[in-house]
Amino acid sequence: MNKHADVLVIGGGIVGASCTYFLAKAGINVILLEKNRLGQHASGTNFGNIRRQGRPMTQLAMAARANNFWRSAKEVVGVDLEFRPVGHIRIAYKNNKGAEAAFVNYAEQAKEYDLDLEILSKADLKKRYPFFSDEVEVGSLSPADGHANPRLVSPAFGRAAQFHGAEIIEDTAVHKIETYGSGFIVHCSNSIAIRAEKLVIASGVWSSGLTSEFGESVSLTSFGPTMSVTEPCTYAIAPSVGVYTSNEYESIYFRQIERGNIIIGGSYRSIGQPSTGHTKVRPENVLSQWQQIHRLAPEIAKLNVIRTWTGTEGYTPDGQPIIGPSKTTPNLFYGFGFSGAGFQIGPGVGETLAELITEGKTTIDLAPFSIGRFTTN
Repeated sequence: MNKHADVLVIGGGIVGASCTYFLAKAGINVILLEKNRLGQHASGTNFGNIRRQGRPMTQLAMAARANNFWRSAKEVVGVDLEFRPVGHIRIAYKNNKGAEAAFVNYAEQAKEYDLDLEILSKADLKKRYPFFSDEVEVGSLSPADGHANPRLVSPAFGRAAQFHGAEIIEDTAVHKIETYGSGFIVHCSNSIAIRAEKLVIASGVWSSGLTSEFGESVSLTSFGPTMSVTEPCTYAIAPSVGVYTSNEYESIYFRQIERGNIIIGGSYRSIGQPSTGHTKVRPENVLSQWQQIHRLAPEIAKLNVIRTWTGTEGYTPDGQPIIGPSKTTPNLFYGFGFSGAGFQIGPGVGETLAELITEGKTTIDLAPFSIGRFTTN
């Protein structure tokens, strides 16, 4: 079966699905190709944090663009993605001596990107959020951030893209990519071949296997986040919470949804299994996570965990994503390597790639995200 598109997007996570939506809305003939189901991997199995604070300054312009989407998400995609702008708090323990200065410095720099942060003392935190333990010393509050349901987002973008004329092909893997002239022929499973003038690779940790065909190999490491959810309890915690630390075992985060369950992530991760796509939760990681929850918010530790899960995420060597055009091949674009932090900015990345493809330029500086930082000799 032969198909043709102006643009072919490979990867049905939040970046690929949102890029497809914005291209279709602009009237572009676009096909989205996903080897499994939309949002099945990292984009649908993450924590759901809609946070701008804590990101590198180079990402905040993209995060601001994405924030515009999140605030109008229901109107854009037609369904409630359970985005709740209830705030995001980063806290630090009293053994983290430089945390308050780091929070203050970050808040000053973030003002340039219309990100207003409030530094909270230990007394402030105790008054507003009495569930914190005595070890919590200082916090940084972003009142306009929040959280959403990751399982809903990529499929919603896919349906909205179809409404605007995009074709979505799931359960179909890429076998080989050939160039012809300035375009591409992508040979797939199910006896499908797709010819496209432009190509977007946004297939998470699996992207490097495709970019290497164009002389741009990137060493991606795969991890699986440790995720848990508790039994429901009285809804009492509005903002999402994360620990500011350089120690992986301490780096937990949690949020409560309106029906009462508390979703927990962080601490030690599993080694990802991209060859199978079925990364497994390690019980010892769940135990470490629960020990840290007891340290951060002891009352939560009295609840029962009812489910655990993980995903398969791709991490770049410097923790920054790869976004923008190929350095070797015209009409080829990338959006992957978000290193466990792509959910909030994903729609901004998709919109930016669509803008780059349709207009030949974008208002956001993509130089820090160039694939050339790994492949240029």
